[in-house]
Amino acid sequence: MAVKAMYDYTWPSRSAAELYGDDQLVHVWWRGNPYFVSAQTFRFPKAMPFGALVNDVLKGFFTADPDFVPESLDTAAWKVDHEDLVPDLEASLEANGVGHKSLLEFSL
Repeated sequence: MAVKAMYDYTWPSRSAAELYGDDQLVHVWWRGNPYFVSAQTFRFPKAMPFGALVNDVLKGFFTADPDFVPESLDTAAWKVDHEDLVPDLEASLEANGVGHKSLLEFSL
């Protein structure tokens, strides 16, 4: 159901891309995981290599799930904004099609 304001809503977005400079917000979702049932939002540099995201951030973050095996991310199936992605681990997030507020999802 849509919500309609009873007045002009003129407040600027507090998460607009212009406010983040060389960084961007990225929603990361481990699809089908009962421990992380929704996407987690991170702030990453646009120039961050995809491999650094996986190895330096996600492998550590998702160890909160006691059943997680970090090496399983090496063979994960990836999607960005619901489109299949075969990531280039050496290329930046931006070069892999990951933009501001993109949904980056993986399944194991």
